[in-house]
Amino acid sequence: MKVTKADFVISAVKPSQYPELNVPEIALAGRSNVGKSSFINKMINRKNLARTSQKPGKTQTLNFYFINEQFFFVDVPGYGYAKVSKAEREDWGIMIETYFLNREQLRGALLVIDIRHEPTNDDVAMYDWFKFYEIPVIIIATKADKISKGKREKQLKQICHTLRIDSNDPLIAFSAETGEGKEHVWQAIKTLF
Repeated sequence: MKVTKADFVISAVKPSQYPELNVPEIALAGRSNVGKSSFINKMINRKNLARTSQKPGKTQTLNFYFINEQFFFVDVPGYGYAKVSKAEREDWGIMIETYFLNREQLRGALLVIDIRHEPTNDDVAMYDWFKFYEIPVIIIATKADKISKGKREKQLKQICHTLRIDSNDPLIAFSAETGEGKEHVWQAIKTLF
């Protein structure tokens, strides 16, 4: 897909703040600091529309990015970040759950994980949660440029095994540095519309 227009529209914490446009939405979920913002920027060919941060836990709202005036990427707060109070984590949980379970425009989720590491318990719980609620999911294994091609197959197999990935769910190695996997991701996203 060729992206010719991409705009940040709004940061929302409750349904009354969500955009009113009736277009498809693709949500991005993943651990804090896994590279969701870098993923968005690479997918839309922009350096910093989605702000990246060295500090994990920076995204604390649902951030809506309008792509080609056709659909939204929705970046949700990262999970597994320890320096946030328990109350704050619970608030995020409610905000995210409300979005995922009630948003009619939601077409699917991109579960962003780090290819270099075995999926965490939080990654497994998130994947299982999507499967339980029958939310279509595509697994994006980021930072593919950080490991050798020889190790890659082993890491992808480990991800499949740990998450117990459904054979219908795509698992795509991706690099925000090189753009590797970008076209595969767009093809997978198109199947959700």
